[in-house]
Amino acid sequence: MKRRALGFLDLLEGFFTDYMPHSAGLSANTIKNYRYAFRLLMEYLFKAKGIDSGGITFNILDFETVNGFLNWLEQERNCGIVTRNQRLTALSSFASYAQNRTLDAAVFANAIDRVPVKTQAASPRTVLTLDEVAILLALPEQSLTIGFRDCVLLNLMYASGARAQEICDLTVRDVLFQKDATRLTLTGKGRKTRRINIARPCGELLKHYLDKCGISKQLDRHVFSSQTREHMTTSCITEIFKKYVRLAKERNPMLFRESSYTPHSMRHSTATHMLEAGVPLMAIKNFLGHASVRTTERYAELTQATVNGYIRDWNSKWFPQTAITADPPDENPLPEYLR
Repeated sequence: MKRRALGFLDLLEGFFTDYMPHSAGLSANTIKNYRYAFRLLMEYLFKAKGIDSGGITFNILDFETVNGFLNWLEQERNCGIVTRNQRLTALSSFASYAQNRTLDAAVFANAIDRVPVKTQAASPRTVLTLDEVAILLALPEQSLTIGFRDCVLLNLMYASGARAQEICDLTVRDVLFQKDATRLTLTGKGRKTRRINIARPCGELLKHYLDKCGISKQLDRHVFSSQTREHMTTSCITEIFKKYVRLAKERNPMLFRESSYTPHSMRHSTATHMLEAGVPLMAIKNFLGHASVRTTERYAELTQATVNGYIRDWNSKWFPQTAITADPPDENPLPEYLR
């Protein structure tokens, strides 16, 4: 009996239910983003071509269709280049998976190969100064339950340099209080884990928070919860961060001059301040969980204040100031108004 060829939906199901979570071991967040990319593709095919999900075949996913979908994301949904490229990455991953399992996917795979990844000018990374970080960390009202949570959250973001998703996923089990240090086990991109020590003041603050919340012995509890969910989301962290940046701008109009700050700005700030303090680049790389030191170099850009300091030291060393002698007094000094 001839075996039935696997179609688009058959392979897509296996891609999401077996390959991504088990064979590839990808994170739940990556799977979620890929799933959304295909939901958008199905929405485009239905709206633009009248094809419902049950009618999708590999043959209709040619270059014109794939490119049309990506243009639709930019023009109709106002997606940026980064988001557009992320959707393309999801399609490309599935195309490679499908091509290894059926010859019918060749048209789709060839179409993906022909679509270029768009580039955009790199925007400067937003970094908070040490003074701005201090102001931000002091803003939450610690006498209030939510304020205390926010205080610990912001302090931990800076002390750990962790990504927002890593903070969301942090459980009580991932926190180890030792005599002289507090160690965190963070799970980053690709489910890679790393263990880092954080500054003692932040560790003590975190311990007080867990004790106060009554969850210090509930190892599977997430450290941070929202008012509606036990497992805080990155969008919740974004809202918390924006709230305090907004307050900081209102109270300190001469500071916080950048037009936009995100939770990732805190990660950039941690990396930059570590570099300014003389921490070796490789140590920062391991602390932040980067696969390549090149990534660390982009995150840990020098601030202008540091550059100015280096130039000032260089000037004082190589261009010593010569004494400037005053002009001898005039024998017949002129009145000031004639000088």
